[in-house]
Amino acid sequence: MSTTPSLEYQSGFGNEFATEALPGALPAGRNSPQRAPYGLYAEQLSGTAFTAPRHANRRSWLYRIRPAATHGPFEPSSAGARWLSRYDEVPTPPDPLRWDPLPLPGEDAATDFVDGMVTMGGNAGCGIHLYAANRSMRDRYFYDADGELLIVPQQGRLELATELGVLRVEPQEIAVVPRGVRFQVRLPDGAARGYVCENPGAHFRLPDLGVIGSNGLANPRDFLAPVAAYEDLEGDFELLAKFQGRFWSARMDHSPLDVVAWHGNDTPYKYDLRRFNAIGSITYDHPDPSIFLVLHAPSAVPGVDTIDFVAFAPRILAMRDTFRPPWFHRNLAGEFMGLVHGRYDAKAEGFLPGGASLHNTMTGHGPDAETFAKASAADTSKPDIIADTMAFMFETPVAIQATRQALESPQRQREYYRCWQGLKKHFDPAKR
Repeated sequence: MSTTPSLEYQSGFGNEFATEALPGALPAGRNSPQRAPYGLYAEQLSGTAFTAPRHANRRSWLYRIRPAATHGPFEPSSAGARWLSRYDEVPTPPDPLRWDPLPLPGEDAATDFVDGMVTMGGNAGCGIHLYAANRSMRDRYFYDADGELLIVPQQGRLELATELGVLRVEPQEIAVVPRGVRFQVRLPDGAARGYVCENPGAHFRLPDLGVIGSNGLANPRDFLAPVAAYEDLEGDFELLAKFQGRFWSARMDHSPLDVVAWHGNDTPYKYDLRRFNAIGSITYDHPDPSIFLVLHAPSAVPGVDTIDFVAFAPRILAMRDTFRPPWFHRNLAGEFMGLVHGRYDAKAEGFLPGGASLHNTMTGHGPDAETFAKASAADTSKPDIIADTMAFMFETPVAIQATRQALESPQRQREYYRCWQGLKKHFDPAKR
């Protein structure tokens, strides 16, 4: 028996939500009553230290059919063979790197979300992965004890059936699954492909707006959390865990998605990137790309994050006498970019939906020669409407190490450096 997954969501970011799939399943006034309604068990899911400040504290109370401890012993598993937690097997060159999209698995190679994950790189503050899958997870459930997962679909919808309810996520939306939450990925459209950022640090949160004021960027009300929906299923199931960089498997005689009611703020959520309210210049020059910040994982150093998630959504460029595409630059940061839809305005060709690029600490990069020539001659008395695009970036304050499988991948564009070789010398000391 299971409840029908609801299409309804709860709105808000970091809210204290309360939801029940059966009337009266949430205990009134107590978190852990002596006897919970419907014969349920009360269980607390803590995503932060118990004594974390109230504004940063993440926890949810779950009222479930069986406690999470009811499963067999864990054994080492061969699942997730390409999902890595070590990134230093081979040296990472300082070259700009770019990849074509991962090929989708063939019909003779049934591959689910976990086994379809390929680690591209990472560092102590994040892991960056691509997935390509063609089969829903069947009789298998998964949780990541190493970090929360920010999932960016590029092709094909995902149905994330979690302990706290169901999220349906399509390309140009994102979803975040908290550390330790058990879930199953289903593919309603068949084959699917996308990106994942694994965050072992502080939870992703909305950035403060500072001088922008009280509005702009991602609005809290556009973030959606699931309502309670449970499975009361018995059978032979696998619980797969990623714990300290390794995969482990345990047998269960029931579905772990058996939470009938819950309240709290440690919950999965989703967000539609097309709702992002881009901020920009209406005079001259353009601000740093931090104005495109959707979510960030702060560090102990004020103003420095372990991960920034930045979205280059549709927008209007109106600044005059300005080179409007992203300028040439070298950054302290490591920048991993992906393209969900359309084209990216800093590249004329070669950066494909489903593809990726890595521009590391102090590696020079920027628009290719064709984009530079076009933008340098553009009429900036008229606005540019960038309408058909959705690119994003995972940015970290230190270099991102590329894995061996990324560097040796057949999808790696080994001639990527050539896109800048057409930039010619224009310097003439006799002309201003």
